[in-house]
Amino acid sequence: MFKNVAELIERAEKENIPISEIMIRQEMEVKQVDREKIFSQMERNLDVMEKAVEDGLQGVKSHSGLTGGDAVLIQNYMRDHEPLSGNLLMDAVSKAVATNEVNAAMGTICATPTAGSAGCVPGTLFAVKNKLNPTREQMVRYLFTAGAFGFVVANNASISGAAGGCQAEVGSAAGMAAAAIVEMAGGTPSQSAEAMAITLKNMLGLICDPVAGLVEVPCVKRNAMGASNAVVAADMALAGVTSRIPCDEVIDAMYKVGQRMPSAFRETAQGGLADTLTGRKLEAKIYGSPINEQ
Repeated sequence: MFKNVAELIERAEKENIPISEIMIRQEMEVKQVDREKIFSQMERNLDVMEKAVEDGLQGVKSHSGLTGGDAVLIQNYMRDHEPLSGNLLMDAVSKAVATNEVNAAMGTICATPTAGSAGCVPGTLFAVKNKLNPTREQMVRYLFTAGAFGFVVANNASISGAAGGCQAEVGSAAGMAAAAIVEMAGGTPSQSAEAMAITLKNMLGLICDPVAGLVEVPCVKRNAMGASNAVVAADMALAGVTSRIPCDEVIDAMYKVGQRMPSAFRETAQGGLADTLTGRKLEAKIYGSPINEQ
């Protein structure tokens, strides 16, 4: 068992195996099942993610009417124009958005690590897939790598927006995605850790302020930004850029920031964008009266 990122990287380097393999072996040990069973369980998660991306790219709308259709708009834009930020980055954005639009429309997604942050990992995975042409096994391993870093965050900090703000949800998800991208691209375990650190430290302090208390605005677009952050951080790490603050210390800092964050900024819909004039108007339209008066 590994308790933190330092132990995870040390073990991977000592045994000369990828992070995904460490996570697979740990799951086998904890659940007392064989490799085939662990792998097939994760492959089912991959199937759910793939279906959510596909459904979102066909166009979905939430019951509230707050979100839906943006993934299609982005794909249409990519088809008709050369994106300023590049096709891979925008493809990751569109697929992250697609996933969270499906979630908002009450479709089936795979929480990675939460439903509100479910777009970052699959969004980046199915975008880099077109660039790196991974095998199905490598795609499943991508999820194990992401899961290893999510495991550390969940056990040493928080992945809950209510406990630590959106930094704990989308921030963690984006960091998980960045680490997984690095491994799939042939980077080292330590580079995966650097990518996680670079991503997460640039999302510290991100509040959770859902308009009308729904996991839609700004959650869907936050996943878009999380996915783009992950891709950029992965490239930086692969280029040899390092975080001056070690990954475990960044995770600890995120936890402490979340602890000090006012409750208005932790999923209560009492602050931030939820407390804007338009945010309150949308809330009243959906519920008939502001949620904080009910």
